[in-house]
Amino acid sequence: MINKIIQPEGWAPAKGYANGVMSSDGQLFVGGQIGWDANQKFNSSDFISQMEQALQNIMAVVTTAGGTAEDIVRLTWFVINKREYLERQREVGEVYRRVLGRNFPAMTMVVVAGLIEDEALLEIEATAVISRD
Repeated sequence: MINKIIQPEGWAPAKGYANGVMSSDGQLFVGGQIGWDANQKFNSSDFISQMEQALQNIMAVVTTAGGTAEDIVRLTWFVINKREYLERQREVGEVYRRVLGRNFPAMTMVVVAGLIEDEALLEIEATAVISRD
């Protein structure tokens, strides 16, 4: 099996990890994405804004690999503030649908004490299966 590193054009290089790895059978594993931009800079300290950026980052990796939102089969969310996530469910849903549409893959939500990047309020990893027809 030959794996291919997936790195969206114009993104700052990942240090010690890959943003995406595509297997020869079309499985795409997207490393945890946080709310920073292509230059690894946070433009907001707001949960919803960071969530939207993280989802956009996931989509950048998926589309670079030749996929679409419908190819995403799993999302794992890591959030540091359960209460904020629950209190902002309406906004979460609106932003989710704006970025990923009505594709609802298998999902897991994990509340964590913190993330490696101190400014990050959440991290989301994804798995997609991209047809190789």
